[in-house]
Amino acid sequence: MKLSKDEFINKLKEELLRIDLVISEEQLIQLYEYKELLVSWNDKINLTAITDDEEIIKKHIVDSAYALNHINSESKVIDVGTGAGIPGMILAICNKTIKVTLLDALQKRTIFLQEVVNTLKLENVDVVHGRAEEIARKEEFRDKYDVVISRAVARLNVLMELTAPFAKIKGSCMYMKAGKTEEEISEVNKSMKELEVRYKKTYEYCIELNNEESLAHTIIEFTKQNKTKEKYPRQFAKIKKNPL
Repeated sequence: MKLSKDEFINKLKEELLRIDLVISEEQLIQLYEYKELLVSWNDKINLTAITDDEEIIKKHIVDSAYALNHINSESKVIDVGTGAGIPGMILAICNKTIKVTLLDALQKRTIFLQEVVNTLKLENVDVVHGRAEEIARKEEFRDKYDVVISRAVARLNVLMELTAPFAKIKGSCMYMKAGKTEEEISEVNKSMKELEVRYKKTYEYCIELNNEESLAHTIIEFTKQNKTKEKYPRQFAKIKKNPL
């Protein structure tokens, strides 16, 4: 369903209130403008399968914004495998005190993301094109972030090796997942030991849909205990073939 600008903003405000998030009119307008760019560019580079306005509000924006309940103000955040900027772009628009790096391996997507940054005049977002396992070895990115976040990119035993090197000591690695996650968590004991991270908590929440159904989502948070060993991350083919 296509909503007018006012309808979209009013609906978005209402849905954000459900997760106790209040943002300014300027931020609501920026989220609308981001949505418009997302839908416009989607025809060219296939950014999202979700194009209905109400679904974008609930399944992309509100779902992403929920993570702000667990991210401190002034945090330096990196979104690994950000795709269309979900959740990182949404986090940056909703909280201007955090600094967000959006990392993606596909240049077409990073061109789109930079267009959003330029159009919305976002001063707290950097866009980086590159593969996580390569960027994580660069000094300016390794061990530098308060929060590393990723949404639905890969299973935990693959994702953790790709993302943990970005986190500071005592920093958080936050993985946004749909559905049940117990099996994935059970697979990462070796990963936690090798990467020197510790399980902290799983946050469970539901996104209410129009048809009286709800989407069960989780954020699984780990804390980095020490600097990542130099041999990690390995090349992606090795990670995928033989996860920790």
